[in-house]
Amino acid sequence: MRQAAADETTVLIEATCNQVNHEGGYTGFTPVAFRDQVHNIADEVGFPRQQIVLGGDHLGPNPWRHLPAEVALAQAEAMVAAYVAAGYEKIHIDTSMGCQGEPDHLPDSVTAERAARLAVVAQTVASSAGTAPRYVIGTEVPVPGGAREAIDHLEVTRPEAVAATLEAHRLVFAAAGAEAAFEAVIALVAQPGVEFDDRSVVVYKPERARKLSAALGGMPGLVFEAHSTDYQPAESLARLVSDGFAILKVGPGLTFALREALYGLDQIATALYPSWSEHSLVAEMEREMLANPRYWQSHYQGDPEEQRVLRHFSYSDRIRYYWASSPAQDAVRRLLERLTGTSVPAPLISQFLPTLYPRVANGTLDPTPRTLVLEAVRDVLRVYAAACGETKSAGRRSAPGSGPK
Repeated sequence: MRQAAADETTVLIEATCNQVNHEGGYTGFTPVAFRDQVHNIADEVGFPRQQIVLGGDHLGPNPWRHLPAEVALAQAEAMVAAYVAAGYEKIHIDTSMGCQGEPDHLPDSVTAERAARLAVVAQTVASSAGTAPRYVIGTEVPVPGGAREAIDHLEVTRPEAVAATLEAHRLVFAAAGAEAAFEAVIALVAQPGVEFDDRSVVVYKPERARKLSAALGGMPGLVFEAHSTDYQPAESLARLVSDGFAILKVGPGLTFALREALYGLDQIATALYPSWSEHSLVAEMEREMLANPRYWQSHYQGDPEEQRVLRHFSYSDRIRYYWASSPAQDAVRRLLERLTGTSVPAPLISQFLPTLYPRVANGTLDPTPRTLVLEAVRDVLRVYAAACGETKSAGRRSAPGSGPK
């Protein structure tokens, strides 16, 4: 929000169906509760609520796919209704996954039929709430949170697949009386050839997505939405936008920057106070992740030493699921308090937070612990804002919702 305020633009914040739903999701937040948390933070930092776009990602039966299709879809309908009633304006409908007894991936016809069901619910609720949600369809995306295994080959979405998805949805939405919802579709999710796993990043190659980008010429008014754009170089993000992938999603890339900055401060504390190593943030996070391995165990392969390194430094950044735990929160607070009021020597910032050092050295960045951490995260956001033409220096603005997630 501070970055959006500096750029004088909107901010787009999305929650996924597993994180936030009418049953609470794994975060414990319903759509209303998550909205209220976002609004409370906005009030805290002085950011106008009306400049916030809230979105729901992969809204469909995924959290309940272990159940029979009709049961799972009933839950998905309740979830979509809760999102729209809470004022979420950008709704990604994803019904591509099979439920109990079905194949993992469903044909376009079935996916579109189920998407139309959810769109009818969304439109009905929106009519009562006086809102006008915009929709994203399509499901050819990387695994949420990054690939679980090493990336060997990544297929770019075929133009004919995009055309078939759009046409299937057009026909089924019309048959369901959801023409207004189809007219409110702003984007299709497509795979432009970007991904990351534990140790590597597949960087965007424009030549591989040239035919896919050209397909937008036959779909006036639509753009592509690209998932898992984390860790892409700045020039790649800018090229994605210019090639029609105007909605760029980032998540782990931000929390990776958060962890880097906190671990840099942890190293500074150890350098200043040798006894700190007994209470270090790294040690506390290791204890927490070993005590509760559910968020990383199925993602990180290898021997115990390899897993230890991945727990802390993987691009997948599964450590992000632990920052909200009480032990982790306490450890971060102790670290920040230990360094607060201390004159952190500039050479230590150069050593352990080198990307921030030039700003500290020239006096444009206050070297207080919390400010340093926030600046590290904002550095990532700046790259996305620039790619989407949302920085003040860019001289133009993208449409609301076309900025980074």
